Amino acid sequence: MARVTVIPVLLLLSFFQHKSPFSTILARGQEDIKDAFRLHNVLWTTEDESRVILSWNNNLTKEETKKYTAKYILIYKFFNTTKERKERLQEKEKIIYLKLHSGFNAKVKTQLFAKETEDMIKESDWTEFTYKAPPVYIQNLSCIIYNISFFNCTWHIKAETPEDIQIFISYRHVGKVFACQQYIKNAKKKNIGCYMKEIYFQPSRKINLNITVRNLRNSSRGLSYYKAFTPQTIEKLNPPINVSVSLENRSIKIHWKPPPTIGSARKKCFLYQVKITDHKIANVTAENYKYPFHKPAKRCAAQVRVKKEICIANKIWSEWSEPVFIHDEKTVDILMLSLALFCPLVSLGGLMIYVCRRYRCLEVLTTPVPHPSNNIKMWLADETHHQQHMSMQMEMHSEVTLGTPEENRDENIRLQKCLKEFV
Repeated sequence: MARVTVIPVLLLLSFFQHKSPFSTILARGQEDIKDAFRLHNVLWTTEDESRVILSWNNNLTKEETKKYTAKYILIYKFFNTTKERKERLQEKEKIIYLKLHSGFNAKVKTQLFAKETEDMIKESDWTEFTYKAPPVYIQNLSCIIYNISFFNCTWHIKAETPEDIQIFISYRHVGKVFACQQYIKNAKKKNIGCYMKEIYFQPSRKINLNITVRNLRNSSRGLSYYKAFTPQTIEKLNPPINVSVSLENRSIKIHWKPPPTIGSARKKCFLYQVKITDHKIANVTAENYKYPFHKPAKRCAAQVRVKKEICIANKIWSEWSEPVFIHDEKTVDILMLSLALFCPLVSLGGLMIYVCRRYRCLEVLTTPVPHPSNNIKMWLADETHHQQHMSMQMEMHSEVTLGTPEENRDENIRLQKCLKEFV
């Protein structure tokens, strides 16, 4: 009887604990499976120029592989960095691009899942691996595209770089290889940058940069490092063009146009920032910006800059546009005064026109001058005749004065007497 009564008690206890004896038996079976698998991984690498193929394997048999699903967790971190990269994979390999890193630390864990229930049955411990690549002598590599067809890259050379090491650069784009046109050198004549112009990029095709490190003392091939760029992500746009300011309904409105670009020029692709004196920088997606007029300070100026963010992620802002002055001392006051006086002046002008028409002012001003009468004409003729007679007398006097001095003296006396009598 005791055995019969114990079983229902166990069933009740398992019921209240939300477990059945069958799940307990299944759990014991899974524990047995966990103990039986004893998972562990083996890692190795294969070098392929600028990339490393990290591979691993576990100790599962073919039957176990068919019966269970194996998944892997990979975590790796490059040397001299703090960021860990974590990935969940179903394949047993991972291609890691070194770029300008001299190695990495990696670790892998295997997880086993039941195919029917997708429950995890067992996971292995971490298997760690360290890969060391040849030393990299450059750092802080930065490349930008500007003015649509200009390409510029700069880098720093590490202090521990040997004296005979020189850096050379080239890039591949749309199936063609282009060498550096002009190197930028430091005081030790080491290449620290590359300048290229008249380069035309396809926005959707990547730029594969090849950095070659050579020892000038020997003729060995040298080490090569690669880094890929998408043209639109490294394009530094020119400032917005045609920036202008207008006054509308007691608000100041700033207008502009987007600059040329190598990619899409649709309006939604651009993000703008507007900077106004004594105001916070505003983010704008349209090609204009309006803000209320509140007595701005003297020399209030507006500037705009732009980058691409909507169509493609780009972190490089253009330079600020040339300042457009909104308020130069009393400019805005004059504008507002002009607007305030415009309507009264128009009304006054209309009133003056009405008054002139009403009282015929224009007719008085435009009345023609009448012709002179006959008496005035005769008086003018006599006056003209008298002036002519006087001019003839003066000419005669001048001719007489050309004689001898004595004759001229006597003649002068006679002329004076005649003039007195005439007067």
